[in-house]
Amino acid sequence: MTSSPDRAPMDWEQRFRDETTPWERPGLHPAFEAWQAEGAFDPVDTVIVPGCGRAPELKAFAALGKAAIGADLSATALAWQKRQLEADGLTGELIEADILLWRPDTPMDAVYEQTFLCAIPPKLRDEYEQAVHAWLKPGGQLFALFMQKAEMGGPPYGCSIPAMRELFPAERWDWPDGDPAPYPHPSLNGKPELAVILTRR
Repeated sequence: MTSSPDRAPMDWEQRFRDETTPWERPGLHPAFEAWQAEGAFDPVDTVIVPGCGRAPELKAFAALGKAAIGADLSATALAWQKRQLEADGLTGELIEADILLWRPDTPMDAVYEQTFLCAIPPKLRDEYEQAVHAWLKPGGQLFALFMQKAEMGGPPYGCSIPAMRELFPAERWDWPDGDPAPYPHPSLNGKPELAVILTRR
């Protein structure tokens, strides 16, 4: 499965080849570390990281004993993931594809969303929600980091909480109480990502 330019106008493969990847954080995302410390990943056996790029969270899930899937359009990024896994004697499934068109044989426990939703054209957001809902089993969880950005255009495209509540409606998703924790991005002028765990109905 490949992607047409209208679905992925950015040449992600070239960005990884050129090392022009300002969205990458050094080390594990602090939200991942907080969720892990809270035991939020304990019930998870299977997890997918869409648009995984070179995110270290994929290997971290594998190191926790999870059956982890990483998906990306960039063969260069996936080759990097493969080397990281193999270096530590870990395994994971890697998919080079337009992952919104993919469906698992068996619904999964979790989706780890870090930099995928804010990277795709907003016209694909409804398709994203449908895909994530289909990937997850009832009660499965979407570990989401929603990029906050007032400026128009992208990527990254802003994912305001009102827009996300419309995209992930209450009849299909359970939202947690309270305000989401903000995590400023060190290389995107401190724009915060808001950490939210949604549960599929």
